[in-house]
Amino acid sequence: EDVLDTEQRPKVEEFENCLFIALKMIGLDSNNDVVSEQLSIVLGKNWLLSFQEQEGDVFDQIRHRLRENKGLLRQKNTDYLLYRLIDTVIDNYYFVMDSIADRAEELEDAVLQSANKKTLQQIQELKRELLDLKRAINPMREVVATLQREETQLITENTHRYLRDVYEHIIQIIDVLDNNRELAANIMDLYMSNINNRMNEVMKVLTIIST
Repeated sequence: EDVLDTEQRPKVEEFENCLFIALKMIGLDSNNDVVSEQLSIVLGKNWLLSFQEQEGDVFDQIRHRLRENKGLLRQKNTDYLLYRLIDTVIDNYYFVMDSIADRAEELEDAVLQSANKKTLQQIQELKRELLDLKRAINPMREVVATLQREETQLITENTHRYLRDVYEHIIQIIDVLDNNRELAANIMDLYMSNINNRMNEVMKVLTIIST
């Protein structure tokens, strides 16, 4: 049921002989818009299953290393593979955040030049995407923290060390996300200020004509 329910928040659940982890895999489509899908992972003692909503992901490098028997992936247990999957998903968040920051800067320049309905729509879309990202990223902090705290033989102490590094990355991404949300709010204030200034100019002209 959890695998099929793709609208749930990221979470971790422990069962008798496995762990279930749900998280959001975020990327950009051809129009540079943010898209997300649920990635569900089931971790057992010597096995790992992953479920995705559609083809295409950010795991090509991991598959290549597994096929070529390179690095630590073939040497360590499945809990290390779990870490690498989560870490790869988190690292891609940085790429998405950089793209959103670039869009926000371009949008700010556009507002300074001309504040119109199209610009307002773009601001609203940016704020909506940032809100969706907040819902997807903020719970990841608790997911990784739970994986570190779980007293289970499925995750070794060595992997806990790697997970602490992932947790720090999530904190950094949340800070970047908050900065981008603040920037979007400032752009909206700038838009309203430009509209008010334009209205004042119109009223000034009408006052002169009336006088």
